[in-house]
Amino acid sequence: MISGESTHFFSRTALMYVYMGHMRWNDIKPYEDWFWAKNRIQLVEDWVISIDYTNKSITTRSGKTLQYDKLVLALGSKPNKFGWPGQDLKAVQGLYSRQDLEMLEAVSPLVREAVIVGGGLIGIELAEMLLSRGIKVTFLVREKQFWSNVLPIQEAQLISKHILKHHVDLRFENELAEIVDDGTGSAGAIITKSGERIPCQFVGLTAGVSPNIDLVRNSELETKNGILINTFFETSIPNVYSIGDCAQFREPVAGRRALEQVWYTGRIMGETLAQTLCGNRQAYNPGPWFNSAKFFDIEYQTYGNVGASLAAGEAEFYWEHAAGEKCIHLVWDKDSGIFKGINTFGIRMRHELFDAWLRKKALVEEVVKHLRSANFDPEFYAHFEPEIIAAFNRASGKNVQLKPKTWWKNLLNT
Repeated sequence: MISGESTHFFSRTALMYVYMGHMRWNDIKPYEDWFWAKNRIQLVEDWVISIDYTNKSITTRSGKTLQYDKLVLALGSKPNKFGWPGQDLKAVQGLYSRQDLEMLEAVSPLVREAVIVGGGLIGIELAEMLLSRGIKVTFLVREKQFWSNVLPIQEAQLISKHILKHHVDLRFENELAEIVDDGTGSAGAIITKSGERIPCQFVGLTAGVSPNIDLVRNSELETKNGILINTFFETSIPNVYSIGDCAQFREPVAGRRALEQVWYTGRIMGETLAQTLCGNRQAYNPGPWFNSAKFFDIEYQTYGNVGASLAAGEAEFYWEHAAGEKCIHLVWDKDSGIFKGINTFGIRMRHELFDAWLRKKALVEEVVKHLRSANFDPEFYAHFEPEIIAAFNRASGKNVQLKPKTWWKNLLNT
């Protein structure tokens, strides 16, 4: 395994907690350092600079040449840049790698005000990180509400209010035009497309990520936005595979995107390709869509398909707690009643149960009546299932009765 980023594998989503002082670097390594040698995995901390597909060799920055029989390209992502003037100044960066964390640590003592560009999940993590150091944060969001290009408007408004509650200066329908040099080659301010100048000593670029394929872009390996693969992760060159953020399916799995850049799909890709590399050729079959995140104090989960707007033939039910920090949003097929997806904020749900319901095309009534069993919150958390079902019945005209909590694994077999 070759990586110039770090010696050992680490949890990328936990970088924020190192910065905030909740964890140490060693705490975010899922495996002990002795794990790799014990399992006969050789680690090489270096950057690959070229690949010779004909002779099956790679060359590293330090001058090493390594031969391979099979090669797996898991090159990851990089923060998007859209040609903004000043985007390559110091103290202008994304948050993806260990090197990004180190750069942020280096500049933070000099930062009083920061601007974050782009209303996605990495942006909200970066905002929370900076606020933990007492840094004032201005957040530019192109949409009318936070993440409203992904979330339905109800959830987008709920999350927007929550972000504002945490003292983020959230600017809707605002876009970056230019980053201004402070005279030393570092960020000193930004100018928006409306002409407003906002002083800052740090700019976070979090307007999405793109496949990190500079290493292979102009080679004989076939690429588009990412490295082109089939459902077995095979590229255009024999014995060369690609997985993770850098991989782009020629023909996506039904209901999925060509680029899947979330941690859990990367894990499934690795597990699936391992079977093929060991002689048991398997195609990618990730099942129903799932994702999770955290917006300051609110945890988010999504199962199945809940779009920013309803598709033709879909029906919906939205419930929000009076405190404004918990909600669920159900979507189903209007004619058949088949459950299609759910968003939850502030209420944890059981992945296995929703995965099973989506796979077997359960009716929405089955999902609703078993919400108590689907809830994954710890024992002493408040539960709201009776209130949710009463509201569902009023909105839908149905008469669903809440089932008592049963051991949820039994539901997987019904």
